[in-house]
Amino acid sequence: MKKQGFTLIELMVVIVIMGILAAVAVPKLFGMIAKSKASEVGPAAGEYVKLQDAYVSETGLYIGKWNAIGYTMNTQTPSFDYADKVTGTDISVAIPTSATAAWEAKARVGLNDCTANSTWTLYVKKNGDANGLNWGAGIKKGAAGSNTSDMDSECSVLTPQFINLRQGTM
Repeated sequence: MKKQGFTLIELMVVIVIMGILAAVAVPKLFGMIAKSKASEVGPAAGEYVKLQDAYVSETGLYIGKWNAIGYTMNTQTPSFDYADKVTGTDISVAIPTSATAAWEAKARVGLNDCTANSTWTLYVKKNGDANGLNWGAGIKKGAAGSNTSDMDSECSVLTPQFINLRQGTM
């Protein structure tokens, strides 16, 4: 009589190998999911910088609110809340001479070690005596009692495009 099939030992070996593969792959998968959620911040901030720079080259001495510069980002996505930080009652205000928050994205969910309520902020100030703007980018981790220093490495690794928006030091 000819035996067909697998022995119990062979099945156990396959299950152990699958368990090892799952243990290695699952953390990578969660990292990729977090990075894909955070990937919207860099392009959204980059578009804002380009539109604001174009607005300043047209108006000379003013930065504009979202509707004035033509920025059409939703204020809320599944992962982030976005805010226009340009303050004032008019659609445009004088370019600040010291670093001032102009744009912000706040995480609605935790992204790996980057906690919910972490913020990505673009800062703007006048470019010395020349026309134009200097841009700064800052990231603060949001959990109470956590490290809140700018450019927190746990969040910045998720959004390398955002960090590249900095021009010099603020």
